[in-house]
Amino acid sequence: MRQFIKRALQKLNKMTGEQIRDILVSAAAEIERLETVLDSLAHGILVCDTEHNLILANKYAERFLPLGYDEQGSGPIWTLIRDEPVAEFFETTLIQGDRVEEREFDVETKGKQRLLSFSVLPLVQDHQVSGSLIHVEDITEKRGKEARLRRMESLASLTTLAAGVAHEIKNPLGSLSIHIQLIQKAMAANRERYFTSNPAGTGDYSQEPVDYFKLMDTYIGVVNEEIDRLNGIVVDFLFAVRPMNMDFREGNINTLIAELTDFVGFELEEAQIRCNLNLAEELPRIDFDERFMKQVLLNLIKNAIAAMPTGGTLQVLTEKGDGEIIIKVCDTGIGIPEENLSKIFEPYFTTKETGSGLGLTLAFKIIREHQGEITVKSKTGGGTCFIITLPIPQKERRLISYEGEAEAIYEI
Repeated sequence: MRQFIKRALQKLNKMTGEQIRDILVSAAAEIERLETVLDSLAHGILVCDTEHNLILANKYAERFLPLGYDEQGSGPIWTLIRDEPVAEFFETTLIQGDRVEEREFDVETKGKQRLLSFSVLPLVQDHQVSGSLIHVEDITEKRGKEARLRRMESLASLTTLAAGVAHEIKNPLGSLSIHIQLIQKAMAANRERYFTSNPAGTGDYSQEPVDYFKLMDTYIGVVNEEIDRLNGIVVDFLFAVRPMNMDFREGNINTLIAELTDFVGFELEEAQIRCNLNLAEELPRIDFDERFMKQVLLNLIKNAIAAMPTGGTLQVLTEKGDGEIIIKVCDTGIGIPEENLSKIFEPYFTTKETGSGLGLTLAFKIIREHQGEITVKSKTGGGTCFIITLPIPQKERRLISYEGEAEAIYEI
């Protein structure tokens, strides 16, 4: 088509008005077809001239990029971008004439955080640079799938170690615990014998035998605590790798949340944490295992308490999404550093001195067993919000749809 227009322009002086009109109509149709192709792409395309003015943007780019302009070409592209880090990236890259591929930025789009990838390439025409081409891709779901795959691979790798851990750690811990109990019984017998035969308490090894026995009790108590802690880690580990026997029963998730927050109410009060419940009314009933779901929510609440050592606010809310129920557990605590956000669901990752690093791994596994998703949003010093989505059963979806249709028919 382009070659045809070039040949037509060479003969323009010899063409009639009707022939020129036909060429313009054909050119307009071709331009419209190309615009349709651009707007149909699942990626964003931005085109700038040699002065870095925006001259073309397809629908995808306009939908995901926070552009602020009345007319394209009204100024350098970085002056039209409302997101400051992206604007600075465009300005630096375009002015320096750099070629950059797949630079990632978190951008807020219509109230939601999206992860966008930008590539800046030279626009070459007739062997000369005539501007810049910017490629935009929403990789939020892609990165999310990669993260979920890594977590599932980590869980799978744990399975191969489960049998060895059970024999190599759990059995010795049991033996240690038994022998500690035997030592305690022997000490109790010796204590009674010593004081019976020597009521004045004058032995060769100590002038204050009561303090001696108390000191031994303290040491043995510490050993017992550490054995229990190690045993708890092993139990959590085995729980994380073994298949779960879910007992799904239909219920109202709001009722479970209300009961659980009431259960931890005293602990929240002691920690000077205010609990705000915002539970959606008439939430559809879903199938879930009450025991495991309580474990997930309790783990998130405990983490929130630990993140607010000086008090704060815990907010638990539910809402109905598109074919799913959404649960949010948010706190006003210290937040999670950005570099740790992608690791918190991985086995053994923890920032706590006494944490096993399996709590959120188990939460992830339980939610996946419910065919749901769990994600996190956090900012250092700005609190943390865990978001759980659980699917609404098909029968509930149909009921909601039919009710909506009935209301629409009634209104007509």
